[in-house]
Amino acid sequence: MKVRVVVTLKPGVLDPQGKAIGHALGSLGFVGVGEVRVGKLIELEVADEADVEAMCRQLLANTVIEDYRIERDG
Repeated sequence: MKVRVVVTLKPGVLDPQGKAIGHALGSLGFVGVGEVRVGKLIELEVADEADVEAMCRQLLANTVIEDYRIERDG
């Protein structure tokens, strides 16, 4: 089974990478871009989707500063 894990910073956590991207977009002439936040997408093929939650808590996301959601195919 294929699953996707989307990891994002929690609201209020500073995102220097997002800020740099937002600044660069402005420098390139793109106007109207508001706040930019950077996250990560992890695609997994797993035999048992029950393990994915534990994978997220133990390795894939730093739950102190990051939120995650699991998207299942089908």
